[in-house]
Parts: sequence; structure tokens; C-alpha cells
Amino acid sequence: MNPHVSLIGAPTDIGASTLGARMGPQALRVAGLQAAFQAHGVDVADRGNLSGPPNPGQAAVDGYRHLPEVTAWCTAVREAVRAELQQGRLPILLGGDHSLAVGSIAAVAQHCRAAGKRLRVLWLDAHADFNTSTLTPSGNLHGMPLACLCGHGPAALLALGDQVPSIGARSVRQIGVRSVDPGEKRFVHEAGLEVFDMRFIDEMGMRHTMELALATLDANTHLHLSFDVDFLDPEIAPGVGTPVPGGPTYREAQLCMEMIADSGRLASLDIVELNPALDLRNKTAELAVDLVESLFGKSTLMRERA
Repeated sequence: MNPHVSLIGAPTDIGASTLGARMGPQALRVAGLQAAFQAHGVDVADRGNLSGPPNPGQAAVDGYRHLPEVTAWCTAVREAVRAELQQGRLPILLGGDHSLAVGSIAAVAQHCRAAGKRLRVLWLDAHADFNTSTLTPSGNLHGMPLACLCGHGPAALLALGDQVPSIGARSVRQIGVRSVDPGEKRFVHEAGLEVFDMRFIDEMGMRHTMELALATLDANTHLHLSFDVDFLDPEIAPGVGTPVPGGPTYREAQLCMEMIADSGRLASLDIVELNPALDLRNKTAELAVDLVESLFGKSTLMRERA
């Protein structure tokens, strides 16, 4: 795993209906994210926060809320992530809502094509994020980023990639899903997404789930983790705008992160949907930092890495 990481703040809730995720980057910093990396011998550079349009709080237009503003933010994210990858560093996007992943993963996919690498995206989320303008009940673009990346979305967001689609559905593994809109459910099935929902995790366990999600990774694979904090059970992570009961426990989440670390392939990361306005004394941010530490090698005992 790359020991040189860069933090990129994107303080916006432009793609969400609930305000507050714009404060996520600062909450992660207050929770000690940079110091946590340094304690594990990781070289970390905080690039500060990107800037973009404010949240206008408008209704959906043609099935999309705030499309021009989301496009502006995603463009800024794409450029910032691309710059860090070109410098050989591991970019960590501090969101902000999950619509921003259209920008970060567009940059990662373009980097992989230029470098001749395979891309594997792990999408940790309570939601499938595979809505379209005709399927969405809300128009909120944080419910559509994965669909956009797979070629189903507005032209403005599809254009962020150097090709359409930016990624293939078969490069994605979704983990922890437990809330999918009715039309979206059919669309996920038709697209061929590999989804390890909470029923699968309940029946097979997190270890087997992660073994399957990480299968066939090799030295030529770029592993991108898109970590929506609402992946976690709201009992342990209340600071999110769209909580869904029945998510992974603390130990399940730790095992998930430790197994990703064991793969040695993590090369880029999103941390999104942290909403300090709904949190309790920054509890969710501190948990997110704890889990990211595990991603970068924290363990109870010394273990051999891949």
C-alpha cells in the first residue's frame, strides 16, 4: 500500500436532501485523521478544502436536483484526485455527500486506463446509489453516483470521464446494502452489479463476503474504496443523513477494513456522507478515523501483509 497519502476536503451537501455533510471534512480532521496516519508512519499531506458553488436548496429539474452545482463540485474533485495520482500519491476524498464519487472515481478510472491497470471498486454503503432521473423518488444526486459512473446519467456528469461508461458494472462490489428503491432494485439486477447485501452478510459472515469481494486482486489491480459512513449501523454511527437500521457492527466493520488492508492493494479512498450536525460529540467521525486506521495497518497483533 502506498505510504504517501493526500487528504482532499470537499465540503458540500449539494447532492443530498439533508444539510450537514458539508461539515464532514472538518469533523474528520477534528477527530485526528492526520495524526492517526502519522502514528502509523504514513506520510500525509492535507491539501485543504476544494471550493465550489453553495447549496441553493432548489427542487429537482428534469429529475435532478442541483445538477450544475454537483457537476462543478465533481469536476473539482476529479482534477484534485487526478493530480495526486499523477504524483504517485494515494488520494483520500473527505466528503461531503456521495455524489462526489462521480468525480473521484472518474479520475481513478482514467488513471487506471493510462497505467494499464485493472480497477476494482468496493462500494460500502447502505444504499445501492444506482438511481436514475426516472427511477429516483427525490432527484438527489447522491443516490445516483454509481449509475452515472456505469453510464446511466445526465450528459454533464457522464462527460467527467474520458469514456462512457467510466467503469464497468462488473468492476464493482457493493457491500452492506439494505435500502434499495423499487425501480432501482430491478435496474441493479439488470446491470449485473455484484451486491453483498446485509442478508448475504448475515448468512455467510463478513469474512466470506470480503474474501469474495477481494477475489482475483493482483499486483496489477488498483483498489478504490468508496466508504459511505451510513454503511455502518446507526447505533454506532448516528452522524449520517440517511441512516438505515441493521448495518454492520463495529467488529464486522473492523474485519472488513482489516481484510482490505491485508490485500495490500488499496490505492484510493472516499470517505463520504458524514454529517456532524446529526452526530453525538463527533462519535461517528471518531469511528470513521478508527476504521481508516485499520485500513492502513492498525491491528491487535503483528500480521503478515500480502
